[in-house]
Amino acid sequence: MTKVTAQMSVSLDGHYAGPRHDGMGSWLHSAEAAGFFRITRWATSAMAWRERQGFQGGESDVDSDIIAETFEAAGAYVMGRNMADGGEVPWGEEPPFRAPVFVVTHRPREVLRRQGGTSFTYVTDGVASAVEQARAVAGGKNVAVAGGGTLLRQVLKAGLLDELELHIVPTVLGTGMRLFDADLDLALKEAIELTPVRVVHTPKVTHIRYTVDGREALVLDDRGSGRGVPGADVS
Repeated sequence: MTKVTAQMSVSLDGHYAGPRHDGMGSWLHSAEAAGFFRITRWATSAMAWRERQGFQGGESDVDSDIIAETFEAAGAYVMGRNMADGGEVPWGEEPPFRAPVFVVTHRPREVLRRQGGTSFTYVTDGVASAVEQARAVAGGKNVAVAGGGTLLRQVLKAGLLDELELHIVPTVLGTGMRLFDADLDLALKEAIELTPVRVVHTPKVTHIRYTVDGREALVLDDRGSGRGVPGADVS
């Protein structure tokens, strides 16, 4: 059965990149890039990632196996316009996806077809439409939300995400672009609940896969006092 999945590398304090680049100067020399490259170092040194980029070498290990597994499971992708624009030149004529990619954008563009089975379809009527179009061509495989973080939050906020895998890197950035920010539109007594279904620890990163259970109300659990009743409504 097709699932909508997402995976993201984050620091121990929840950042997936350094502070957002202000557009002045080169992005590669920005604080945003410095944080991003630190958080994704485990992936860029993996053989499976390098092979998909057309590079040689890399480490054949558990981290590489997880990357290969993620690529293999995806039958289609959903992506934000910033990521698609930023990757268009570096990915070249044979991008690493090898599957249809649906780009969420406000600016229409003709379908961009590349070698190796990758195509970029620009979807202007919202993230739900992009997910549905991706699901229709995924061939029973997963629809993978490729990012960036803003798009991933939109999918999560809309209740469209079935599975999330976080690759937690043992470093603290202190500041930067946070994956889980205040734009999830959660009420004051509401949370999005997840259930961990797999944990894989390696020296560079800890991979935790969750199923997304959805929104639930937050209720008082006063068992510690001996007076309250778990789940009591104290509103």
